[in-house]
Amino acid sequence: MAAMLKRLLPVCAVALLTVGSYAAAVETRGDHPDTYVVKKGDTLWDIAGKFLKRPWLWPEIWQANPQINNPHLIYPGDVISLAYLDRVAVQEGPRGEAPITGVPLSEVEPFLKDVRVVDEFEHLPYVVSIEEDRSRGISGMSAYVVGLEGARPGQRYAFVRPTVRFTWLDRTACCDIGFKTDLDFRGARIFADYEEYWTTAVLPDKGYEQLGYELRQMNTGSVTMVAGGGVEASTIVLDEGGNEVRIGDRLIPVDAQPYDLQFFPHPPKQQFEYGRAQVIGVPDALYHGGPHDVIALSVGARDGVDNGTVFSVWRVGSNTPDRVQYSMNRSPDLFGDGSRVRLPDEFTGHVMVFRTFDKMSYGLIMDGIKPARIGYELKHPDTMQ
Repeated sequence: MAAMLKRLLPVCAVALLTVGSYAAAVETRGDHPDTYVVKKGDTLWDIAGKFLKRPWLWPEIWQANPQINNPHLIYPGDVISLAYLDRVAVQEGPRGEAPITGVPLSEVEPFLKDVRVVDEFEHLPYVVSIEEDRSRGISGMSAYVVGLEGARPGQRYAFVRPTVRFTWLDRTACCDIGFKTDLDFRGARIFADYEEYWTTAVLPDKGYEQLGYELRQMNTGSVTMVAGGGVEASTIVLDEGGNEVRIGDRLIPVDAQPYDLQFFPHPPKQQFEYGRAQVIGVPDALYHGGPHDVIALSVGARDGVDNGTVFSVWRVGSNTPDRVQYSMNRSPDLFGDGSRVRLPDEFTGHVMVFRTFDKMSYGLIMDGIKPARIGYELKHPDTMQ
């Protein structure tokens, strides 16, 4: 699997995307093969990586060639070669098998976490108890749920847990800030009053926006008994193989297909103002994540982000005191802007968006040389700093 992921994102050759000629934008690899026979199991991303230094540009280089009827449909057995002026030519092979796609879900699904973002959740049905009056339940046990009016035996539900509240503060004087507030078993915010007081009181004229609540799927189950006849809770038996369910978990209908079946990696559609696109959360971790980890991003569908969007992730450069020009014994707090040096941002890895919501999204870290932390900057995958 590690080798597959390396083929999916061989983007460590981080080069600045020039605004010059189209040929420069689709620069080919110096060691590219003259021809390549498409094999079963290849993806368009794999194949482009054999020819291009920036393989996420595969749609542009292939769509520029009218001899290719549909660049999204290349089949096993097709022979791809580089012709005059590095134009791609395809000699068709047999059409007995399915066409080659982008990044298939099967290659990344083992690493994904079933998380979603909602504006509110208090109206959802919730677990009030587990069999034998336990506070937590595992596979095969019964969970008792209130608020399932109209449910019928056999209906399928997913147990989801409100874990985090994401908010955003627009600061035109400096930079935007994303906040992550943990939730307790009822979904109530922990220390939210303290955080909100300082983020809104210090800069009251700036925009303070709620991005949404994160719901993490814990398990699924089927309704076996509905409320009625003096019983006020419905019964749902937990499925095998899921996580434990606790009092306060909410219920939503099972989503039969939560992810796209395939992803076509591509750069973001726009260049974001510095500080707008950031890492704002790491499910199942406190502050940082590495390759194959899921991270929450502060931009979503309203910002033009869609599934398959690729970002590079950067540690924001420190504003370090210049102790050579100024006093070595001075406290760091006493160094003003004029006595500090802004250091360059530091590249950490690449992330591909796999689930998009209106105000934010989730991505999978596909490669990395350092952990990605909350607050790190998201940039075009070709950016040098």
